[in-house]
Amino acid sequence: MTDIGRYLDFVITLFFAFGLAFEVPIVTIILVITNVSTPKSLAAKRPYVIVGAFVVGMLLTPPDVISQTLLAIPIWLLYELGIFFSKFISSNSKISEEVLYDNINNNNPGDKKK
Repeated sequence: MTDIGRYLDFVITLFFAFGLAFEVPIVTIILVITNVSTPKSLAAKRPYVIVGAFVVGMLLTPPDVISQTLLAIPIWLLYELGIFFSKFISSNSKISEEVLYDNINNNNPGDKKK
């Protein structure tokens, strides 16, 4: 393969890797919205995510430590960002559930107000 072909393979692989990395906050927020996980449980899994980020960095980048670190650190920081935003979404959904519960209990269709 020519040098330009190897270079394009390298660039496309990095585009793919960073594209996947920037989906991490979206995935964490979706997990919280669908009640699959909570921000507290996501924060408890932090050590596993850090190791996983470095494994993904190892697999998707060329075999040098700098490239691996340059991919793993943004994955980890984006995971933290996802947890940060999911805390707001989680608290908003709890407030919405309380308002809905109050509305259901206070406005029973069977009750006739005079």
